[in-house]
Order: sequence, then C-alpha cells, then structure tokens
Amino acid sequence: MATTFMSDRSDSDLAIPAPARSVASIVAIIAAGLSFYFSGGGREFVGLFLAVLAIGAGMIGGLRALSPSVRGGILSILAVVLGVVAILFSIVALIF
Repeated sequence: MATTFMSDRSDSDLAIPAPARSVASIVAIIAAGLSFYFSGGGREFVGLFLAVLAIGAGMIGGLRALSPSVRGGILSILAVVLGVVAILFSIVALIF
C-alpha cells in the first residue's frame, strides 16, 4: 500500500537568513559621531582622525552592502557624508 507524504510547510517557510547589517557601516556612523564630539571638545586632531576613519569605514561598508546578504548601504552613504562634514568641522575648529 502506498502512502502519501503531505507536508504542512510551504516553500516560503524555508529558513532563509535575514540580511545582516554591515559592521563597517555601524563603525563608520559611530566614528562620525565621535568626530563631532571630539572636534567640538577641543581635540581637533582626534576628531579629524575619526572623520577619516568614518569615511574609510563607510566606503568599506558600502562595498560590502553590494552583497545581497549584507545590509547597510544607506548607513554607509550617510557615514561618508557625515565624515566629510566632520572633516570640515574639525578644520574649522582647528582654525578658530
């Protein structure tokens, strides 16, 4: 006698991992924020270094976000923009 196998799972129930956030983009956002903090607090060179770090990490995060399994492309673009603004802020803080 033949038995039929009926599954209550459909193809959409398969375990597909959710895209993960790029660590580089998160580091870039944190570095950009800390750059503003240190530049405003009188430590312009630390702020400048963190701004450059934010731009570099944002670019790496943007490249990693091209993979379908990694999220964070918008965060990376935002981090690069904030890094550029933070560099300008550090330079202005250094001059004045």
